[in-house]
Amino acid sequence: MDELLAAREDVAALDARIAAVEYRLSLPESLEDAEAFDRLLEEQASLIREYETSGALMVRNRAEGMLRALGFPEASWAMPMERLSGGQRKLIGLARCLIAEPELLLLDEPDNHLDLERKALLENVVREFEGAVVVISHDRYLLDDTVSVIVEMETARDGTRLKRWEGNYSAYVAQREIAMLRQAQDFASQQKEIARLEEAVTRFKQWARVVVDERHIKQARNKQRQIDRMEKVERPVLERRRMSLHFRAGQRGGAKVVELRGVAKAFGERTILRPAEALVRSGERVGVVGANGAGKTVLLRLILGELAPDAGEVWTGPSIRMGYYGQEHETLDFAQTPIQAIREVKNLYEGEAVAALQRFLIPYDACSQPIGQLSGGEKSRVQLARLMLSGANCLVLDEPTNNLDIPAAEVLEGALDAYDGTVVVVSHDRYFLDRLVDRIFEVRDGRLVVHEGSYSEYAARAAV
Repeated sequence: MDELLAAREDVAALDARIAAVEYRLSLPESLEDAEAFDRLLEEQASLIREYETSGALMVRNRAEGMLRALGFPEASWAMPMERLSGGQRKLIGLARCLIAEPELLLLDEPDNHLDLERKALLENVVREFEGAVVVISHDRYLLDDTVSVIVEMETARDGTRLKRWEGNYSAYVAQREIAMLRQAQDFASQQKEIARLEEAVTRFKQWARVVVDERHIKQARNKQRQIDRMEKVERPVLERRRMSLHFRAGQRGGAKVVELRGVAKAFGERTILRPAEALVRSGERVGVVGANGAGKTVLLRLILGELAPDAGEVWTGPSIRMGYYGQEHETLDFAQTPIQAIREVKNLYEGEAVAALQRFLIPYDACSQPIGQLSGGEKSRVQLARLMLSGANCLVLDEPTNNLDIPAAEVLEGALDAYDGTVVVVSHDRYFLDRLVDRIFEVRDGRLVVHEGSYSEYAARAAV
């Protein structure tokens, strides 16, 4: 609450003055001096009148309404900010912006750390905001649902360019593809015309050397002017450099991959899973969803055998080889170099390891640095490179699109779609889930609920 009200300096200043007067009223020396006590009471009454007439009470009411709408119970309003999760802090930051009643909202990756329910809240806020919004995001679902213009930042020889596209993300993708194809046609036509004119220039210059004739020299100059005055069409980059990712299972494995048989798990008095039953079959793509803190990562660790259930059994097929992607990159040793991390999974010469890493867009210099010094995206790509080389026939992925830009996420989607093994993935990326999974495991209030069908089908049923 203090954080929200601090966005309105006038209200925060009044609160501080009222609190200071109340403190002085409580002092013994104030009680001993009747005149001073009366003056303090008058000052307090004046400040309260100013508080009421300034609209500060409305600001507090609005702050309370926002906190309730964003899922913060009244008992949490006095909680220190440091005790909130990353996602909760994001929402408080957004609410603080709104309390200030701006005309423009600048949102930098506002959806990071938010679970699916809170992402829906964020989208409602953005859609209903009356002013303008500029948002940086890798969440294609959010961009499809909230924005009406895409501005693309493109690196060119002469610096970074901005290009505006009308419509949401899906419209941008379609328009950009059409524009690139048209540019490729225009470039080819122009290059053909330039080649024809250059051939004419060469021909006229040759004639001018053989037969000294001013007309040939003038014609050569005219043709060259035509070339020079052309507004050159740039060669389009139809396929930008992307990481090279291809998962392949080392062996097929049995028809049953993992089965939960009455699995229960709790930490102290907090129940994560009541006796749960579920079966993952070979080749399936299972999406695991649920609120932050519901126990999605715990479920993955039970499947991996890193945690023992309190009751029941996690059965894993005898020929199943698991590959794990950790949300916090915990599968990596940050003291190792990327070269060492790759060679730990597969026996490669150093040059082969460097070549493999460069296919994952890891810069040459970074290959020999400690992994701890890499960016979040580079750590993610090292993890993916290790997974690819592992030959696992069941991939267990915890938020794999975090830290990946949209092109890298699309490469990952394509690689998982073509993968001949099984995938169990925790993700808050709805676009990713919609493209990939065919079943949903929902962790909610200690229960594991299995939903058949895609993420969109699950979301439609949940909305009813």
